[in-house]
Amino acid sequence: MDYLDNLNPQQREAALYTEGPLLILAGAGSGKTSTMTHRIAYLIEEKGVNPYHILAVTFTNKAAQEMRDRVESLIGSGVNMWILTFHSACLRVLRKHAQLLGYKKDFVVYDPTDQKAAMKNIVKEMNLDDKRYTPAYFLSIISDCKEKELDPKQYLATYGEDPKTKIVYQAYRSYETLLKKNNAMDFDDLLLNAVRVFKQDEAALLEYQNRFQYIMVDEYQDTNFIQYTFIKMLAEKHKNLCVVGDDDQCIYQWRGADIRNILEFEKDFPNAKVVKLEQNYRSTANILAAAHSVIEKNRGRKEKKLWTSKADGQKIAYYRADDERDEAHYVAQQIDHLKRKDLRYSDFAILYRTNAQSRTFEEALSRRDIPYRVLGGLRYYDRKEVKDIVSYMRLVQNPDDDLALLRIINEPKRGIGARTVDKLQALARVRGESLFDTLMDEEVVSGLSAKASAGIRSMVEVIQQYSKEQSNLRVSDIYDGLLVGTGYLKALEEQNNLEAESRIENLMEFKSVIYDYEKDDEQLSLPDFMERIALLAEVDNHDESENAVVLMTMHSAKGLEFPFVFLPGLEDGLFPGWRAFEKEDGLEEERRLCYVGMTRARERLFLTSASMRTLYGKTDYTRESQFLREMDKHLIDGDAIFEKKKEARNSRSLDGYSRETPFNPFDQLKYVKQQVRQRAASGETFQVGDDVTHPKFGRGTVLKASDKIIEVSFRDGSVKKLAAGIAPLTRYIPKNER
Repeated sequence: MDYLDNLNPQQREAALYTEGPLLILAGAGSGKTSTMTHRIAYLIEEKGVNPYHILAVTFTNKAAQEMRDRVESLIGSGVNMWILTFHSACLRVLRKHAQLLGYKKDFVVYDPTDQKAAMKNIVKEMNLDDKRYTPAYFLSIISDCKEKELDPKQYLATYGEDPKTKIVYQAYRSYETLLKKNNAMDFDDLLLNAVRVFKQDEAALLEYQNRFQYIMVDEYQDTNFIQYTFIKMLAEKHKNLCVVGDDDQCIYQWRGADIRNILEFEKDFPNAKVVKLEQNYRSTANILAAAHSVIEKNRGRKEKKLWTSKADGQKIAYYRADDERDEAHYVAQQIDHLKRKDLRYSDFAILYRTNAQSRTFEEALSRRDIPYRVLGGLRYYDRKEVKDIVSYMRLVQNPDDDLALLRIINEPKRGIGARTVDKLQALARVRGESLFDTLMDEEVVSGLSAKASAGIRSMVEVIQQYSKEQSNLRVSDIYDGLLVGTGYLKALEEQNNLEAESRIENLMEFKSVIYDYEKDDEQLSLPDFMERIALLAEVDNHDESENAVVLMTMHSAKGLEFPFVFLPGLEDGLFPGWRAFEKEDGLEEERRLCYVGMTRARERLFLTSASMRTLYGKTDYTRESQFLREMDKHLIDGDAIFEKKKEARNSRSLDGYSRETPFNPFDQLKYVKQQVRQRAASGETFQVGDDVTHPKFGRGTVLKASDKIIEVSFRDGSVKKLAAGIAPLTRYIPKNER
C-alpha cells in the first residue's frame, strides 16, 4: 500500500472506503483524479476485486484516458475494466441489447452533422419555411425531450396542442421514424435507449448490476436526469456507488446538468458516507479565501471551505477602468510588466464571461506584439458572422470583389446552390466581367429559380444602393442598412436558438468596433475602416502549442489552471449576466462560475471592471458586479469597491437613451437592434424648405425632394444629393422644443 502514502488523510479515507455509497466532495484543485485512481488501485490490489466488476464513468474521452493511464501507472497495464464516458458505456450496452428495442446490432450513430442533414430533409418534406423552422430549432427541442424521457406523443401531451407544438411533434415523430428506418441512433439516444433497455428487460439490467459491483462517477454535479437514472439503476443492487464532484463547480445547468443530483445524493442513498477534499494544491491562500467569500453566499450548496498549506501570496488586484479599451490596455500592460525570463506567455490567461468580450483584448495584445490564442472559440474577427458582414461591407466598397461575393451569395439562404454558383462563375469568366456584374444582368437572373432570382435581385439592389451612397453615409449607417436590408439579422433571429443568439450578440458587438473608430475619426470613410479592420483581422492564428496568452470563456476554463489569471467585465448585467435575474437559481449558477474562474489562478488573480462600457454598439455607465461587492475587501488591493456607487448622469447613457435600471446588456441588445432597423428602414419624407440634420454633414435645408433624391444645402456651403430612404436625415428640432 505504499502508493497510498502520497495521499492526504481525507484522500486516503476516501480511497479506503469501498463498501456502500460514498460522496466525495472534491473542491477545486483538491486532487480528485488522484483520489479516484488510488481508490481503483486499492480495490484491485488490496481488496482483490476483479477489474471486470468495476465501472468508472467520466464526461470526456480525455478524462477517461487520463484516469486509465494513471491506474495503469499504479498497478500495471492490461486492466480489464470499463473506464469510459457515459456515451461509450451506453454504446457498449446497446451493441449487445439494441435488438430489444427493434434495432440491429450494427446500428450506426449519427453525429450532429448527420442529425442536421436528416432534419433538413424532414423540414423540406413538411414544406416548412426553413428560415423559421430550422433544423437546429427542432433538434434542440428533441434533445431536451430525450433528456427528459419524452417521446413524441408524451411531448405533445406535456406541452399542449397549439399549432407550433403540433409542428414540432410531427418533425420529432418523422425524425424518430427516419432514425429507426436507417437503423441509427443519435448521441441522446445512446443514453436514453440504454435506460430503456434496463427498464424493459429485467434480465439485461440484472446482468450489468451483477457485473458492476463497484461504480465510480466523475464530475457528478454535471449529470443530467437521464445519466442520473442510468447510474442509479446500475447501482441499485450492490449500492457500492462512489460519486465525485463539487456542487460549487456546477456551471452547466443551461445544457441540462442538474445540481440536485449531487445535493440530494444522501437522500437517494440514506447510508452514504461523505468525505470532503478541502485541501487545495493549486492556489495561494488569499485567492482561495477571496473565492470562498463569494461562493459562501450561495444557499444551495454543501458546506465546505478550501484551504492550502501554501503562503498567503499577494492580494487580489482590482482595477476599475474608464472603459473597455482602458480595461484591455491595463491587462496587456500588466502581462508586459509581469512577463519575466522564467515565465512563458502561456502562463497568462484572460477568462471572460462572453465571447464578445475577446475583441478588445485581442486588439490590445496585438498592439504590444504579445502572442495570444483563443481557446473554446474563434478569434473575434474569425467568427463566421463577423466575416460575413465584413464581406458585405467589402462588396459595398468594391462590388467587383468576387471572393467576398462568393462568401455571402447564399448567406442568408437564397436558394442558390453550389451548381448554380459554378454556372454563374463560368458565365462571368466567359464574359470577362465580375460575378456581381453578371448578377446585375436581368436576363441571367430571370433564368434561375423563383427563390434564387428574388434573393439575388434583393441582394444586388442593397449592395448597389449603399455602394453609390457610401460617401454620404457614416460607416455605422452602412452597417445598419446591410444588416437589415440583406435579411441577415432576421434570418438569425428566426433560428431562435442559443447559437444564433450568440451570433447576434457578436454582430451587435461589431457596432462597438465601428463606434470606436467613428469616435476617433468623425470623417471616417468605409475604405479607411475596411483597411484598419483588415490589418487586425489578418493576424495569423496561434497554434495551441505556441507560447501565447490564453483567451477563453470561464465555462471553457473549467478543469484548467494558470499561474496568472485575469477576470474582466465584473459588472452587473455582464457578470453576473442579465439572464441570472430571470430565474430563481440563476444568480447562484453565475456565482459558481465566478468561483470556477477565480480558482483557476495559482499565483496571481486580477479582477477588472469598466466604469463605462460600449457593448453591442451602445455605451452605458455600469455598476460594479455584485460579486465584487461580496468579496472580502481585506483580500483586495487596488481600486476601491463601492457598495453604492453614485456617478453623475448614471441614469442616462451617452447617446441620451434614458436608463433608470442598472446596466443590462440584454436591454442594450434589444435597443441597438431596434435602432439598426429604424435607421435602415427610415421612411421619413421631406419637403422643400425643411430644416434637417445629417450625422456626417451637420445642419442644412432641403432644396429639392422627390421619391428618390433629396438635395440639401448644408451650412458649410456644400450641396449634396442624397438617396431618399437611405440617407440618415432627420428633422432639426430646436433645443427649446426637444
